[in-house]
Amino acid sequence: MCALCSLVHDACKDFEKVGATIAVTPCDVVEEADITFSCVADPQAAKEMVFGNCGVLHCPTLEGKGYVEMTSIDSDTSHDIVEAISGKGGRYLEAQIQGSKTQAEEGTLIILAAGDRSLFDDCQSCFKAMSKNSFYLGDIGNASKMNSVLQVVGGVSLAALAEGLALADRAGLNQADLLDVLALTPLASPHLILKGRAMIESSYSTHQPLSHMQKDLKLALGLGDALEQSLPLTATTNEIFKHAKRLGYANHDVAAVYIRARF
Repeated sequence: MCALCSLVHDACKDFEKVGATIAVTPCDVVEEADITFSCVADPQAAKEMVFGNCGVLHCPTLEGKGYVEMTSIDSDTSHDIVEAISGKGGRYLEAQIQGSKTQAEEGTLIILAAGDRSLFDDCQSCFKAMSKNSFYLGDIGNASKMNSVLQVVGGVSLAALAEGLALADRAGLNQADLLDVLALTPLASPHLILKGRAMIESSYSTHQPLSHMQKDLKLALGLGDALEQSLPLTATTNEIFKHAKRLGYANHDVAAVYIRARF
């Protein structure tokens, strides 16, 4: 049995055509399915799925049920959710996603999981369908922390690439030549070259929303504050992405950060 619920009803239509049951509420989904996967916009939306009206906790019991949170969330939110789920007899796994829309379509995401090991094992067939690798990282919170660290590296790298391309343009250098040279250096990665091409071609169709990157940088800064770890580059990069959002590029691809760097 496959049941699903979406805040955007049209998103369910293709699944309904292949036999999925469309549920009205998150609680309805959990009652129909042995394992429920949740992937929404942000930590607040993730908590709403569990604690909100007709949310998961409205189910009389969660005995025999598994709940997998795939939203990018902070460690505190994950602990709140696991306490609620386990309190009703359910199993909980946080499964953070590394990858873009294209990787999701190709089934080549990376999944970072933490929490109930037996639930992680039970999810392997699903994880193999959507990812090229899944990692079990131990206790609740470890996956969200790992995801934050990776997003820091990714966000700072993209901001640096955008500034470098903007400087090259201002200096009268051919940006395509710059990317060709970059591709031959140890600094290169397929992701950076792909985003670099998008920047110089002004191609911002959304594969990874700029707003999602800014949200993840914000979560990383929260983790840094909690641990009293200085993150000056992350803080600056977050401001760059915030400014790009203010310029109207929140729903464009992360490559649109170049527009902010250029002017």
